[in-house]
Amino acid sequence: MAQQDEFETIASTTVIESLLSTLIETGGVSLCLAASGASPEPIVLMEQHIGQALVMDLSSIDYLLHHLQGGATFYLCGQAQGKIVQTSLLHLTEARQAGGRLLCCSDYPVSLEVLQRRESFRAELRMGMVVPTILCGGDAEIEGELRDLSQDGCQLELPLAASGLLAEAAGSLKLMFTFPDGTYFEVFGEARHQKTDAERHLLRVGFSFVECSAEQERQIWYFVCEIEREAARYKKEEQSERQPSPLFALPSKRSGAEELLGRRDVKRYATPMARRLVKVAAYLDAQLLSLQQGSDIDARQLSRYSDRILALHEEDREALLFASRCLFPEPLVVRHGIAVAIHLLDFLGASMPRELRKAIVASGLVHDLGKALVPQVLFKAPHFEASHRKAISEHVQLLLERLRSCQWLSAGVAQAVVGGINERMDGSGYPGGLSGGDLNELAKASAIVDVVEAMRRDRADRPAKTVQQIYRHLLQHPHQFDMRWVKRYIEHFKGLPVGSLARFSSQQQGWILRIDAKGNPTEVLLSPQVEPPMRDSVGVLVRNNITERLGRTVGEIAVST
Repeated sequence: MAQQDEFETIASTTVIESLLSTLIETGGVSLCLAASGASPEPIVLMEQHIGQALVMDLSSIDYLLHHLQGGATFYLCGQAQGKIVQTSLLHLTEARQAGGRLLCCSDYPVSLEVLQRRESFRAELRMGMVVPTILCGGDAEIEGELRDLSQDGCQLELPLAASGLLAEAAGSLKLMFTFPDGTYFEVFGEARHQKTDAERHLLRVGFSFVECSAEQERQIWYFVCEIEREAARYKKEEQSERQPSPLFALPSKRSGAEELLGRRDVKRYATPMARRLVKVAAYLDAQLLSLQQGSDIDARQLSRYSDRILALHEEDREALLFASRCLFPEPLVVRHGIAVAIHLLDFLGASMPRELRKAIVASGLVHDLGKALVPQVLFKAPHFEASHRKAISEHVQLLLERLRSCQWLSAGVAQAVVGGINERMDGSGYPGGLSGGDLNELAKASAIVDVVEAMRRDRADRPAKTVQQIYRHLLQHPHQFDMRWVKRYIEHFKGLPVGSLARFSSQQQGWILRIDAKGNPTEVLLSPQVEPPMRDSVGVLVRNNITERLGRTVGEIAVST
């Protein structure tokens, strides 16, 4: 056992076996690609054959299989016996499907790197390791740098001007970190202590993290581990003996896949949650092309991105609702599908089993993709005639046929959402012209969500509407829409929902990010322009005491998002 700074490199087969056994029992293992800046992906470590192979269930990351089979190296990391454990670099040796799971084998690690994990352990950033940080409170933002990080807190280096913000803070403040590889992370923290560095005119402020989700805790643990790994390289005279941390790789050394996804400049999207939705949008955009080329819906990819939506919703539902309004660079059919899926999940999913929620999300994501299979000139017509309507209605059946290979997706849910979302209570909808008695409850609810999301966007024959105008339209058409679901929708999302651009009596305007149980805004992102939210079109974040600081809301501004 050779001591190397805070880590120990373990080559003893007996100790390796013991630690891996603990990882197998606890199940908390992540796979990290060695040549990528991507975050660690959770997997299941199932078995170890000492000195020969590891057996893993990679069903949750099957989209990485082609990289791994192409020779990409990776390592596993996890927590065992109170320690942070990382394997040496591994290669995939075998992959097979068994009982609906993707089972894979790798070579056996020749060594493990172990860091004794203590709750108070702080990974310190050394000279050359720079992580810019923004401290946000109310309408003020202060730029600083991360100095050290632990599982339960961090220390920041801030300008002396931050003392005012800290003195005024009544509760937690938002901390936003950007690592050298472009990884962005935010968390709330409370200032516990501060010390003045008079020589350098700086404050060193210690924060404890508050209200961390399980996903945030996992990410923090990963950052601690990678900071310590990179710091260990700086300690050694011969840095090449240790693998560099991908978290500290400069953008010029990376493929750019995260910052430029396809034609998408990820940095343009307004919020971290919106940037995490970009991959979902990229999948749907690619799926449009695949459908036009004769392919079916990719069942595995649809499953993967439906799971992503569920996870993001569990993490922060209001951030996800707003993010669905921040996808303006995407094709209309893509951003509409994402918005319908997210709002359907939020509207209906509270008491449903996970598999049912997943099926609803999947059906919402793809419900309009069949429009890629009908003549596109139909969507540019200034007025819809009967012939146009009939031709467009064919997109429903065309899509349902392309979903048949998606065997995990409930046929009943797909039929209700994809097949019923355009039907109306009086039989005036399509494709079947079904009336109220023939429509199930999911179809009726889906129709409400679809109409709201469609009317909030510009169309060839009309501009975008405000939510109040849409609610009036729904309430004035009881023959077309089930009034029970209309009233439930209004009660759930309120009169000025998350994602509305509101005008305030102070003559300021801003995007509603969060609301309270009565529908009053509690967090607003000011916007000097009337345009969809992008990174360069939004300004100061205002939290709490909204009426005191901005005045009362006097209406919504219609914006096609």
